Amino acid sequence: MILRFRTKDGTFRVNVDSGDDFASALHSLGDQIGAQLANVTISTTPTGNKEEATSLVGRKISQLGLKHGDMLFANYDRADQNEEQTVEQELVKANEHVGTTAEQVYHNIKQLPVDDLLDKKDGKIYRKRDPKMCKHGEKGMCEYCMPLEPFDKGYQEEHSIKHLSFHAYLRELDTNTNKTESQSSFMAPLSEPDYTVAKSCPSGHPPWPEGICSKCQPSAITLQQQPFRMVDHVEFANPSIINSFIDAWRVSGMQRIGYLYGRYEPYDLVPLGIKAVVEAVYEPPQQDEADGVTLVLPWENEHLVDRVAGMCGLTKVGVIYTDLMDAGKGDGSVVCKRHVDSYFLSSLEIAFSAKLQKDHPTPSRWSTSGKFSSKFVTCVISGNQKGEIDISSYQVSTSAEGMVTADLIEPSVNPAVMRVKEPTPARYVPDVFYRKLNEYKLAVQENAKPAFPVEYLLVTLTHGFPDEARPLFSSPKHFAIENRGHLGTSQDFQELSKQLGLKNNQSGEDTSLDAISDFHMLVYIISLGILSHEEEKLLVRVAMSHEVQHGLELVESSGWQTLLTIIREST
Repeated sequence: MILRFRTKDGTFRVNVDSGDDFASALHSLGDQIGAQLANVTISTTPTGNKEEATSLVGRKISQLGLKHGDMLFANYDRADQNEEQTVEQELVKANEHVGTTAEQVYHNIKQLPVDDLLDKKDGKIYRKRDPKMCKHGEKGMCEYCMPLEPFDKGYQEEHSIKHLSFHAYLRELDTNTNKTESQSSFMAPLSEPDYTVAKSCPSGHPPWPEGICSKCQPSAITLQQQPFRMVDHVEFANPSIINSFIDAWRVSGMQRIGYLYGRYEPYDLVPLGIKAVVEAVYEPPQQDEADGVTLVLPWENEHLVDRVAGMCGLTKVGVIYTDLMDAGKGDGSVVCKRHVDSYFLSSLEIAFSAKLQKDHPTPSRWSTSGKFSSKFVTCVISGNQKGEIDISSYQVSTSAEGMVTADLIEPSVNPAVMRVKEPTPARYVPDVFYRKLNEYKLAVQENAKPAFPVEYLLVTLTHGFPDEARPLFSSPKHFAIENRGHLGTSQDFQELSKQLGLKNNQSGEDTSLDAISDFHMLVYIISLGILSHEEEKLLVRVAMSHEVQHGLELVESSGWQTLLTIIREST
């Protein structure tokens, strides 16, 4: 008989006999997942009462009342991991033991490919000969046409650059920290802000809260606009990615949240710039409401979705959500809620973004800790001042990350301000200030307690679409998006049959390769647990390359034929 197990890694089928001990089913499940399982709980429904697997071990399958084809829901921890990983997960694992000195970190840390690429570029801003100012010939050079450094102040002012790219900022810091004429050892130019009390103080007094001194207490915090940004631009590979996401609001009037899956690439419009290229939006299980969403972290199937993305060469690059309200004019216009006189990102959203950025750190050989801030972006779809649906892209500053980590700030009922928490015996709160222009246009320093404007924690990015769309997933038909059952669409064999064109082509041999090129469908098929690991890789290869030879291999594989048989019998 066959028992089916629905897990965070997908659905798996286990062959057992009715007289077998339930332990044999668990061993078979672990073998299929490719990992040792720990803390296993079993239930017969997704939200039903969970029983410890240890209480079921020693009992026969028949004694548990299980029949052929029954579906069980299993939760567990992984005692080991032997699966496809996203680029981010691979880097975290590779950077666990890199040493403690600046030189050890520099030589051993494994960075993102885009950072390694930009580290090798000179980043100079090359200029043409100025016919008015240059007095030399075509092959000469003077101060008016010589290349500029990527962090040149004059260039920033001339082009109204609000934030330097991360690598331009890094070059400026490194130039000042590690001077070429100096023979001293390498010093890491970057360090993450730490607003907590040092745990081990050389003064010898009892640790906080019993004792504190000037050596272990954090310095006062002065908030100001961050001069750089980790990502400069967010590029959506295809406008249909956004349209499909907004459709949920158009149908229900409820807000929606999704995770952006893509990759990081150099951005040529900014000196040493970086862009996040978004190839797909995955919508996790959520409770939609008219004024927001309720999301449980970590969400169901997150590990599986990350694994499929890793097979496609993608990783989580950000989060996107809607904040839309129909204007009631009947012309499709929406209310503009976010503007200069209200807020662009609320204090609650900034705290949320800071948490996500801390969960997705950027490894960096230039940092004392081996990591620095994050390239994780936040995109908001809301109404602009013209009443049009528009996208805004943001990150929060390293100060925001540090203050959230140290538990110094909390959201306010006023979305435009962030509250500074009160000190407690367990929480030391340093002095917090921010600079602003007074009524005489002079820069003055203000006390940030009890609250301060949220814009001091905000970093703005640009966004757009490519001139010529070449998305990674190019299916002309869109497979049903996950977790939209309340909207009348669901991922099932009926939808899969429709996507693959099996109603008119029962054999499935002439299925278009383009039809398979859909991220949502890839995740669904792999979650069924029908294909072997090698067949999963082949499926992803077909979806991305569209090569006929790989398509023929997939169609002839036993797992694919089994899938087609199940689809035909279920529809």
